[in-house]
Amino acid sequence: MSLTSRSGLDRRRSTATGTGTLAALVLVAVCGSPAFGRWAGENTDPNSASGWFLRLLAWPSWRFDSDRPVETLFTDGLRALLLVVLAATLLYLLPGPQTAPAAGLVSQLFSGWGAYVFAAGFAALFSSLFGADSSLFTAVQAAGTGAAYGFFAGWIVGVASLGGRA
Repeated sequence: MSLTSRSGLDRRRSTATGTGTLAALVLVAVCGSPAFGRWAGENTDPNSASGWFLRLLAWPSWRFDSDRPVETLFTDGLRALLLVVLAATLLYLLPGPQTAPAAGLVSQLFSGWGAYVFAAGFAALFSSLFGADSSLFTAVQAAGTGAAYGFFAGWIVGVASLGGRA
């Protein structure tokens, strides 16, 4: 028996974690970029569903603007980083649908989606505690905003984690 061999279930779980994490990284890197945020703000109608959704995708924004306070730059970057790290961690820790005897596509989708909702909520909560106006009230509000982002954008990570089949 080889020490490096992995069972099919372990390989499927790590692959689902990897594809979901890659989707989260792409969402944060591309949609959270200053260029996308600027484009969404200037070229979409906030009163239309598509415009609202594209603006929402820019929520995990990370910026390096010199005219913003250092605390804001730090918390924005921390929020984006925590979102990816927590998404990867939760995708790994929620392997139930991938290892169940009758793993269904719907349960895999909801597992990835739910991991991203929780990751966004916790990333917003933790990063807001380091902000200039940090308080429990602002942290709870930020967590609600993050969870809303995760709910509407997390299906992308859920669909991507479906690609993680052995």
